[in-house]
Amino acid sequence: MTRLKNDRFLRTIWREPVDATPIWIMRQAGRYLPEYREIRKKAGSFLKLCKTPELACEVTLQPLARFPLDAAILFSDILTIPDAMGLGLYFKEGEGPAFERPLRCERDIVELTIPDPEVGLRYVLDAVRMLQHELSGKVPLIGFCGSPWTIATYAVEGSANKSFPAIQALMHENPHLLHRLLDKLAEAVSLHLNAQIQAGVQAVMLFDTWGGMLDTIHYQEYSLHYIEQVISHLTRETAGKRVPVILFTKGGGQWLKLMTKSGCDVMGVDWLVHLGNARNEIGGRVAIQGNMDPSILYQSPEVIQAEVARILEEYGPGSGHVFNLGHGIPQDVLPENVAVLIDAVHSLSRPYHVSNRHE
Repeated sequence: MTRLKNDRFLRTIWREPVDATPIWIMRQAGRYLPEYREIRKKAGSFLKLCKTPELACEVTLQPLARFPLDAAILFSDILTIPDAMGLGLYFKEGEGPAFERPLRCERDIVELTIPDPEVGLRYVLDAVRMLQHELSGKVPLIGFCGSPWTIATYAVEGSANKSFPAIQALMHENPHLLHRLLDKLAEAVSLHLNAQIQAGVQAVMLFDTWGGMLDTIHYQEYSLHYIEQVISHLTRETAGKRVPVILFTKGGGQWLKLMTKSGCDVMGVDWLVHLGNARNEIGGRVAIQGNMDPSILYQSPEVIQAEVARILEEYGPGSGHVFNLGHGIPQDVLPENVAVLIDAVHSLSRPYHVSNRHE
């Protein structure tokens, strides 16, 4: 594996000295960039973009050509696994993801097969391999999957629905069957993340987008338990380097101590969490990622800079903080405002690392 020219992101995760706080942005390759919209139009569909390695590679690299980001994240989707399982993923214009064959009965779940990543998800792994060649050590590459619970919400419901009544009904009426589904999804996620690691990603992230819809008891039983299962089966070292795991449960700020026991190395938090309190609560056991409110990017450069300064002060001095938004970047944000954000993080964070600066 090529030696990294910028390892600020990885050093921060391991709480090693850095010169500035690193930043990458959820959905940093996306519709707010005119170059993305152009290639998306040429591709004809979002799925075509995801499933064509050359295009996925190009889109992943677009934000790095514009901004001095400290990590790249693979352009893909959290629902590629159920698509490879035969559910028939498609996207409704303006409505988001949906499945042609959602899991509606016991037979659907019992007959569900776990895909071989090198077959059903080969296009993802080919994109990773291309990216490693193209990045040539510029920055680390992050791979990702949805959590088993989050994948299940879409697979059972058939489309996006914030209350997800179908999986709620399954959870209460047939919990044994739901556990059977989540077991299969946990195995599939572990296999896919390990395949991404083998193909060359230097970190992996689990997006538990809908874990926060659960109460504490059900979160532990149906979401966190399977996240722990996934993490316990991951390859944690490759080519002599540790491979960190980032866990992001949107709306999960009340469960920080529980999540530190999952085996993750980085805790992603949304903008409802006070970073200083979070840092104290987890006691340095893991790094923290986050957590600016994405809506701040609609404001003036002065407001963006002030919010960055506030968040950096909230976390305080020292390593262990990866700056990010508290969720994905909105599609109608100005790229110029993203540039302001990234510059502010790098410049305003340097005083917090003065005593630990390394050559």
